[in-house]
Amino acid sequence: MAEVVLFHHAQGLTPGVVAFAEELRRAGHTVHTPDLFDGRTFGSIEEGMAYATGIGFPGEVLRRGAEAVAALPAGLVYAGFSLGVLPAQLLAQTRPGARGAVLCYSCVPVTEFGPAWPADVPAQVHGMDADPFFVGEGDIDAARDLVAQAKDAELFLYPGDQHYFADSSLPSFDPEATALLIQRVLGLLARV
Repeated sequence: MAEVVLFHHAQGLTPGVVAFAEELRRAGHTVHTPDLFDGRTFGSIEEGMAYATGIGFPGEVLRRGAEAVAALPAGLVYAGFSLGVLPAQLLAQTRPGARGAVLCYSCVPVTEFGPAWPADVPAQVHGMDADPFFVGEGDIDAARDLVAQAKDAELFLYPGDQHYFADSSLPSFDPEATALLIQRVLGLLARV
């Protein structure tokens, strides 16, 4: 069984993020859900990003993400939703022993954190094909580049225009896409 660190999105550690982690736990995996926002949750992406900017985005979010795993073992799978992709991707690329990465709704250029994607770290990137953030802001291009250079990586596109589609506590929730996302993530976790 895998040990996973799941970083929340800009609306905080919502009940929907916790529920997603619980799905992975039900399959037998150990899942840590660090709270990078000290218990705060927000009603919109804009409110959450305003808070993140206030604490020092992206630097402080990356620092808090690294701090959250400092006492954990090296052999982790790093997962993140949107804003949480930043610490997940940083740690997957730079922390020795990473076993995998699951990047949902976002992806930054690999060169932000190193010269290339680590050859021994499998990755999945998930997003909706008409998401104005994932597609409209260029994350899909970074995801395609990551997949092109990685030895073991996949980009999964789901039909729709929702950003936080796997958060069951938000109106953007898409149960069908989420079920497929969970199935694919469990497939990755079963082989790392």
